[in-house]
Amino acid sequence: MAKTPPPFAPFEWKIAWRYLRARRAEGGVSVMTWISLIGITLAVFALIATLAVRSGFRAEFVGTILGANAHVTVYSAGNFDAQGQLDRTIAEYDDVADRIAQVPGVERAAPLVKGQVLITNRERSNGVEVFGIQPDDLLDLPGVAESEQAVGDLSEFQNGEDVIAIGSGVARGIGATVGDTIKLTSPNGVKTAFGTSPRVNAYRVVYVFSAGRYDIDRTRVYMPFEQAQSFFNREGVADEIEVMVERPEELTPILIPILEAAGERSQIWTWQDASGGFLRALEVEDNVMFIILSILVLIAAMNIVSGLIMLVKNKGRDIGILRTIGLSEGSVLRVFFICGAFTGIIGTALGVLLGCLFAIYIDPIFSFVNYIMGGGVWDPSIRGIYALPAELHLSDVLKAIGLSLGLSFFVTYFPARRAARLNPVEALRYE
Repeated sequence: MAKTPPPFAPFEWKIAWRYLRARRAEGGVSVMTWISLIGITLAVFALIATLAVRSGFRAEFVGTILGANAHVTVYSAGNFDAQGQLDRTIAEYDDVADRIAQVPGVERAAPLVKGQVLITNRERSNGVEVFGIQPDDLLDLPGVAESEQAVGDLSEFQNGEDVIAIGSGVARGIGATVGDTIKLTSPNGVKTAFGTSPRVNAYRVVYVFSAGRYDIDRTRVYMPFEQAQSFFNREGVADEIEVMVERPEELTPILIPILEAAGERSQIWTWQDASGGFLRALEVEDNVMFIILSILVLIAAMNIVSGLIMLVKNKGRDIGILRTIGLSEGSVLRVFFICGAFTGIIGTALGVLLGCLFAIYIDPIFSFVNYIMGGGVWDPSIRGIYALPAELHLSDVLKAIGLSLGLSFFVTYFPARRAARLNPVEALRYE
């Protein structure tokens, strides 16, 4: 008794390969097969490129937030003073910061003084937000202290008097650079018998930083803590406590211990509270884009059906002969399944290659597109960051491969089954 060959035996691969490389005049691969190959390649490329840009944009957005902003901000709910006004400053800020710093998972807790002022350099003025911070605490902000495009020396910020550090956007807005003397004007200044007069002080710019976020660079100014206390009439108090934690993406377990360490009438505000709406909108957009691109992959895979149906029609006589000499339905099914699946595999491989190359070389590609379009393709005032980022993750690549191959194999099965069920008598009747 003859032994039944195993599934996907070598002869099945040889027959499928012969059909794939046959000329169209011989009833081989049709134009639809090439169209489906190109379609799958472009769809997988678009899917991987979109996933890479999505991951890069989120990582860049979150990284710039965490690099220059507090992970958790602690402030006071406030008490009413003798004049009946609500005072929300923190008097014993050093003790509060020390208690918070001892909470497991907290890297640093630093008091801050904050205020909005008008910054002026010669005839140019802008509104900015001043952060009064200890020099050592400023060095712990990677988005500021480790800025690759920074100009100046932070050691002067530590040792100097009447000095400030400004964002690159602030510097461009008022035309200032390191060494220039600028003026800060606060509306809540000196209290006199005739009311409160604005306070105007001159400061020397010792450091210009770029945190990677347009809105931060455009509005942020740092001033030594004691100078900020004097300038904003905060002698002996702080406005809030800036807290940096080890795992900023997982804040929930640490929030209650921080609140307990801060004491009564303390409140907290996290970076997720500040940017959560944008991150949720970004997540919804990502899911919608993935669904749309998955549909494109499905449409490209459906072209395999057209090409395979035409191949089955052209090879009707061959199918009849193969069935007559003893090939089983399963063998015929696998032969044509290999023909269709091979198109999906090749298209997926090419799409993965193009997508990975796009993610790796996105900077020169973006620069070329920006040059061709005459500049202004990416507006940081709208996007928040300065360039189009991309971050390639193995999980995203595997997700795209699984989707493409899964759809390709699924749609290939049906025309292959039709070929297997073709009656050899009907196939050879008119031959």
